[in-house]
Amino acid sequence: MQAPHYSPYVIHNGLVYVSGQLPVLLTEPKVPEGLEAQALLVFQKLDAVLSEAGSNKNKLLQVRIYVSDISLWDRVNELYAQYMGTHKPARCIVPSGKLHFDCLLEIEAIASL
Repeated sequence: MQAPHYSPYVIHNGLVYVSGQLPVLLTEPKVPEGLEAQALLVFQKLDAVLSEAGSNKNKLLQVRIYVSDISLWDRVNELYAQYMGTHKPARCIVPSGKLHFDCLLEIEAIASL
């Protein structure tokens, strides 16, 4: 798989803008089966990007979650709540229809440093 033409994140004025994270790795372009496995990988990737940028999930200000099917909303909300714990950034879940590689979700975010 060719590397996409974008940065995983951009820092501007003390904020980290995280590009959409799909549940797939460039080194292993295979999408895990099932929503739980895909969500876990997306959260791991989000943590890694935030860490590289000098931030972390507790500094998230806004999160946007794209889901391929709105019927996934309740389960995505549960998995997201488990991942976030008590931290509650602004968030929206967007039913998007089919996502790249037939992924079930994609997450983008804004965090502070």
